[in-house]
Amino acid sequence: MQVFYNDRQAAHHGKHEMFRGELVPCFEVPARVEHVLAELKSRKLGEFAPVPEIGDALLQRVHAPRYLRFLEGAWDEWVALDPKNAQRDALPSYWPIRTFRHDVLPESFPARMGLFSYDAGSPLTSGTWTAARQGAACAWGTAQRLLAGDRAAFALTRPPGHHAGHDFFGGYCFLNNAAIAAQALRDGGLQKVAVMDVDYHHGNGTQAIFYERGDVFFASVHGDPRTEYPYYLGYADERGACAGEGANLNLPLPRGTDFVTWRGALAKALEAIRAWGAQAMVVSLGVDTFEDDPISGFRLRSGDYLRVGEDLAATGLPCAFVFEGGYAVAAAGVNAVNVLDGFRQRAG
Repeated sequence: MQVFYNDRQAAHHGKHEMFRGELVPCFEVPARVEHVLAELKSRKLGEFAPVPEIGDALLQRVHAPRYLRFLEGAWDEWVALDPKNAQRDALPSYWPIRTFRHDVLPESFPARMGLFSYDAGSPLTSGTWTAARQGAACAWGTAQRLLAGDRAAFALTRPPGHHAGHDFFGGYCFLNNAAIAAQALRDGGLQKVAVMDVDYHHGNGTQAIFYERGDVFFASVHGDPRTEYPYYLGYADERGACAGEGANLNLPLPRGTDFVTWRGALAKALEAIRAWGAQAMVVSLGVDTFEDDPISGFRLRSGDYLRVGEDLAATGLPCAFVFEGGYAVAAAGVNAVNVLDGFRQRAG
C-alpha cells in the first residue's frame, strides 16, 4: 500500500478554538498524524511515496474559485488588519444566515471569513493553506495509485477535509480531501465512485458537494445530528436530489452505540455501495468512533478497527483511504493503522 504523507501538516497548528462558550486548546493537533506515522513505521505497513503536485484545475472541480482565493490569501489579509494578528489565530465572528445575501463578496476580511465558514471552532493559521493544499495533493496521489491498478492507498494528512464544502470551511476542515480523491477518480475514467465515511461526525461537506450528482455515491455512518455535530445535516431522509437522488445514504446512530450495532450499519452501507455498482471507494477514515475519544460518543475499541478494515476489503473494491478525525491522540495511530492492517490481511 502506497502512503502519501503530508510533511507540511504541522504548518497548520491552531492555538485555540471556541468550544461551549470558551476558548480552549485545539483538539485537532499535529500529533494526531505523528502517532499514525509512527505506527505505520513500527509495523512496517505501507511504502511511502513522494507527494505529487496538484493543479488548481482539480481544486476548482471541487471548490469555488473565490473560496480558494480567499484561503490562499487569508493569512496575509488577517495580519494586514493588525500586525499583532501574526501572534494569534483568525476565527470568524459573523455569519450570513437566512435572508442574508451570499452572492456579494464583502471587502471586509472578517465579513468574508464569515461568508466562507460555518463555525468558530476552526482556526485559520499562517500555515493553513500550505498544509491543506499539500493534503489535497496527498488525496490526489491516492486516486492516481488506484487508477494505476493498486488495490489501496492512504493519504496521511491533516487538517481533515470531510466537513469542507464547495465554498466553506468548518469542523477543522478547509479542503475536502475525500471529494478531491473521488473527483480525481472520475476524471481518470471511472464512471461510478463511492465515498464511505466512517468518521463519528457526518461528512456534511462531502455530501453537499455530490448531493445532486449521480456519479458519486456518498454513504455515512455517524452520530445522530439531532445531538451531534454538525447538527444541520446527516439525517436519514437525505437521499440525494436531481441526478443524485438515491445516491446518498445516511445511517445516523445514537450516542453510546457499540461496535456490533455500528458494524451492522457499516454492512448496510457497504451493501448499498455494491448494489449501486461502484468501481472504487474513497474511505473517509475517521477514528473518533473510539470509546475514549474526547469529543465523540461511540464505543469502538482498538481491536474493532481490524474488523472495520476487513469489512471494507470484503467489498472487493479498490480503496483510497483519507485520514479524517480521531482526537484520542495517543490511540489514533493504533486505531487508524488497524483499519489499514485489517484491510491488507483480508485483501491479501
